[in-house]
Amino acid sequence: MIRRVVTLGGPPGSGKSTAGRLVAEALRLELRSAGELFRAEAVRHGLTLEAFGAYALAHPEVDRALDAAMQALAAPGRILEGRLQGALCRRAGTPVHAIVVTASEAERARRVAGRDHLAVEEALRRIREREESERTRYRSFYGIDLGAAPSDLTVDSTDLAPGAVAQAILDFLRAAETGP
Repeated sequence: MIRRVVTLGGPPGSGKSTAGRLVAEALRLELRSAGELFRAEAVRHGLTLEAFGAYALAHPEVDRALDAAMQALAAPGRILEGRLQGALCRRAGTPVHAIVVTASEAERARRVAGRDHLAVEEALRRIREREESERTRYRSFYGIDLGAAPSDLTVDSTDLAPGAVAQAILDFLRAAETGP
């Protein structure tokens, strides 16, 4: 059993969701995704992800409700996947293993293009727009700069297969949980 909450953050297309599923399966942990909640809310509002991001910028209650719901799930035995969750757990004093998965912008655009059936240029435009929206919202609503938020482990997935990313996370978690 993992004794801390595991948070998994990173930019769009970094591989955090795939790694999260693999780690959750290997350790028999429950995986909860802020991105899935946000996407479901976008659908419920009849908006695209990009339009809902713009809506959320003008309506702080969207992020606050989503983040409160995610933080209510912060318990050992769970992975909370979302860019802000590690910083919010730390702010709340919740013991956490804060992990970030990253990749080059070009690789992330390639992955998103393949996943969402887009041209790479369009995927890159959407990634940049989403990142700017999130950066603005997180700084405005919470005073958190994700670029400065500390992590316990950062895995660059640019040149790694999903299994290798998950293995790096598993190795870290196993060592952290058996350490002093």
